Amino acid sequence: MSTFLYGGNVHANNIRQHYLRYGGNDGERASRDAVIIVPGITSPAITWGFVGEQFGQRFDTYVLDVRGRGLSEASDTLDYSLDAQAADVIAFAQALGLRRYAIVGHSMGGRIGVRAARQRPAGLTRLVMVDPPVSGPGRRAYPAQLPWYIDSIRLARAGIDAEGMRRFCPTWTDEQLRLRAEWLHTCDERAILASFNGFHEDDIHADLPHVSVPTLLMRAGRGDVVRDEDEQEIRALLPGVLVSHVADAGHMIPWDDEGGFYRAFGDFLGAALPALA
Repeated sequence: MSTFLYGGNVHANNIRQHYLRYGGNDGERASRDAVIIVPGITSPAITWGFVGEQFGQRFDTYVLDVRGRGLSEASDTLDYSLDAQAADVIAFAQALGLRRYAIVGHSMGGRIGVRAARQRPAGLTRLVMVDPPVSGPGRRAYPAQLPWYIDSIRLARAGIDAEGMRRFCPTWTDEQLRLRAEWLHTCDERAILASFNGFHEDDIHADLPHVSVPTLLMRAGRGDVVRDEDEQEIRALLPGVLVSHVADAGHMIPWDDEGGFYRAFGDFLGAALPALA
């Protein structure tokens, strides 16, 4: 049975923010903190719907379209900085009246979560960073290349099918490819460029010592986004951080090992996520 409730829009931080809601706040979910899922650089909320479905079984769950993606606001004058994205999440929670909530951010979403947590907003109770880029000033570059994003977006904007998308995501299923082909055109190229540049210009390591909520770092076992030395540096900057590994997954962890992704949370969010059927 689906846990999807509805999609909605809210005016928060002076822009339209679109989201998908799963689960609701009834039954056992009423006693648990809500969860805001913040996807990565070219992942509209709908592409995380399968994750939202699973989270919705245990939590009141909101999957956010980051500004410039999906159905959230985009324009040639919009501020696409990390600071603006972090302020969006805080304002989103306030606009919906979420009194207690956790942020689960994947990749770029993890960096957004760190910057938001540094502000110590009322209501934020936990932070999960899922394989966040650790690039920044004076650090090694993010391993993905900008043309990979821009080329696929331009093809999607012109019209592309799942087979055309396969060369960009060769390990994905047909269903995953169809969804990406359908929605990738909603990613504003200006937003992607600003976020990609931000991976190298924004210093999230300076934010980490100011994070006061319990935090979980989830690492992909395959890929080169977070290395052992990066994990050790994060542990030093944020003492008490919990770390989990999903050994059989690359950067897109729930796409590569969905069951392992859910298991890696343990009961950190207040209840264990259900196992896959």
